[in-house]
Amino acid sequence: MGGYQDANYYRGSWCCRLILFVIWLPTFLHVTAQESHADHRRTTSLVELAKEPTSGDSGLFDPIEISPSVIPKVPFPTESVPPMYPIPYVPTRYEPVLTGKCPVNFSRPEISNILDKAAFDCFGPLASLVGNVVCCPQFSSLIHIFQGFFGMKSNNLVLSNAVADHCFSDIVSILASRGANNTIPTLCSIKSSNLTGGSCPVKNDSTFERTVNTSKLVEACRTVDPLKECCRPVCRPAIMDAALQISGRQMMINNDNMAGEMNHTDYLNDCKGVVYSYLSKQLSSEVANKAFRILSACKVNKVCPLTFKEPSDVIAVCKNVAAPSPTCCSSLNTYIAETQQKILITNKQAIICATQFGSMLRGGGVMTNVYELCDVDLKDFSIQALLAFGVQDAGCLLRSLPGDVIFDNSSGVSFTCDLSDNIAAPWPSSSSFTSLSFCAPEMSLPALPISQSLKNIGCNSAGVGFLLVIFTFFVSIVVLRF
Repeated sequence: MGGYQDANYYRGSWCCRLILFVIWLPTFLHVTAQESHADHRRTTSLVELAKEPTSGDSGLFDPIEISPSVIPKVPFPTESVPPMYPIPYVPTRYEPVLTGKCPVNFSRPEISNILDKAAFDCFGPLASLVGNVVCCPQFSSLIHIFQGFFGMKSNNLVLSNAVADHCFSDIVSILASRGANNTIPTLCSIKSSNLTGGSCPVKNDSTFERTVNTSKLVEACRTVDPLKECCRPVCRPAIMDAALQISGRQMMINNDNMAGEMNHTDYLNDCKGVVYSYLSKQLSSEVANKAFRILSACKVNKVCPLTFKEPSDVIAVCKNVAAPSPTCCSSLNTYIAETQQKILITNKQAIICATQFGSMLRGGGVMTNVYELCDVDLKDFSIQALLAFGVQDAGCLLRSLPGDVIFDNSSGVSFTCDLSDNIAAPWPSSSSFTSLSFCAPEMSLPALPISQSLKNIGCNSAGVGFLLVIFTFFVSIVVLRF
């Protein structure tokens, strides 16, 4: 028996070494080729890296094709800064009236600074215009950070119901006293119960740390890349995995026992809040806020926030046009203006909205690119004027990366727009709207860890034979090259 085990050991060791060598060899050849043929004058642009996969590359993108010219471009530091739209309004600040029943020092920098940021991002009447992209993501981040801050010196990750009510009321009062809209909870659908952990069974540090691999979780969310996280997420799946574990769902999945299960969506959402609270205790408020805002940006940029009613009037007058038609264009522009809902959206959201609406028109029989005939731009899907603030013809698309409303004592508040020029709205190639991806094909799927690959391949005779063929092939290439 011992000899048999030794034989297995050496066979497995030899196999793994062979696998690693085969993996390394093409990498060596690739590097050698790069040294021989590299053109240092060539620079890959971010626009090229962000090309959508075509119908032949990915089923996720089929059948809609978007020209790379409309893909939002992230500027390099040396490029011109996107335009700022100042609003000549200085928020009025006053001393808030607090309940006196929330045992938190709101003047501490780690919480006061986040309160200031949320107050600017949700300031006055601008809150409803930027609610989906700026205000609500920042308010949600504030709630997560406050929850962790509250339990910083205790073993708790959540607040009791009574204390949560008082603290939530104080947060809203403080934000309002710093110029924020006092209807933020309704606007963002966030309540005091978000601070309590709800139905999540784990609500303290000790139980959480016994259940979750906390070092892996914290490391995954300590540094969140705003460009990579939306395509090849690291932090988001780590949070979801931790929420699954503490909710008990993982045990149910492993046992295939779903009988008697209540609505687990509530459990999972409540437990995600607990995970956010734990991260807020482990990371600085600035790092946590940045991570949470990036995660929110990935989510909001996947869907169009506009609601399109049936465009029967537009279809009726645009169905058979082949040249610019005043009747068609008037109907089209009126429909888009009414659909805007007076909100600012991001450049990526505008692409999705334009494609979604175009698919509806094509489904109704409008086969001609009426966007081109009627000069419809991406910015037409965002609010065009902020008359209430004295800003005419803004035509602003917000940046897809997390942004904030900026406050200046002289000019008031302002926000950053990304695409201010007239970029044509993309016309879809089909009436079937599935989903859009702004990720390059190579960024869509995570690489399989080597340890998992070795496990999947296995060191059986067939696998060894296949590897020997590959090994011989690469050796022959080396001989021919040299």
